[in-house]
Amino acid sequence: MIIIKKYPNRRMYDTSKSKYVNLDFIKTLINDRSDFQIIDSKTEVDITKSVLLQIISESESNENQSLLTDVLLKQLIRFYDSDMEVFVRQYLEQSIVQFIEQQDKVQGMMQNMVNNSPMGLFSQMMEKNMSAWQVNTKVKKD
Repeated sequence: MIIIKKYPNRRMYDTSKSKYVNLDFIKTLINDRSDFQIIDSKTEVDITKSVLLQIISESESNENQSLLTDVLLKQLIRFYDSDMEVFVRQYLEQSIVQFIEQQDKVQGMMQNMVNNSPMGLFSQMMEKNMSAWQVNTKVKKD
């Protein structure tokens, strides 16, 4: 688990790498599916959710990247403080997990198709030849 501390000056510090980071770094952690937690440096309170919401808010301000339409946001807001709140949260989490799993499977199948196509096989053969050539060139230099 990567622990990131957020200081009052709004700077964030990755304790595992001993360096300051920004929101783009947090996005990278998310895309890499790394497990992390962001804590307030003074209170030690977990503020991960608020930072994630900040990332979403900034992404949503760019109309080209927007995932959440006004209609969807209004519908989500209606579920707060309702009897269905817990069920909606579980449904959304499970739906996204299944979507990502299916997307990973499709990408794996597509990669397999590309690797086994004539061009893919030719590319693999060229990479092996280049590696062998580089090894032979190194040996001759030594």
